[in-house]
Amino acid sequence: MTKKELADEVAAKVKISKKDAAEAVDATLDGITKALKKGQKVQLVGFGTFEVRKRKARTGINPQTKQKIKIAASKAPAFRPGKALKDAIGKK
Repeated sequence: MTKKELADEVAAKVKISKKDAAEAVDATLDGITKALKKGQKVQLVGFGTFEVRKRKARTGINPQTKQKIKIAASKAPAFRPGKALKDAIGKK
């Protein structure tokens, strides 16, 4: 599902214009992004939690040259699904 398809789904469900639904979806994603940039968790009860995970610096190997390289520490966004989402997907 694309962002446009999600906005169309929201528009149909809430009975608002597609433009307003697209703005709402964009605002939601912007809010999540801003919170993650600040290092905050975003917890949507029943759906899941968005958070930033830190990765330590480590040594890797270049597959072409077989030389060891240093991989810098980094941060990556992560999502942990909530119980309700897991249950909804797990049912057939």
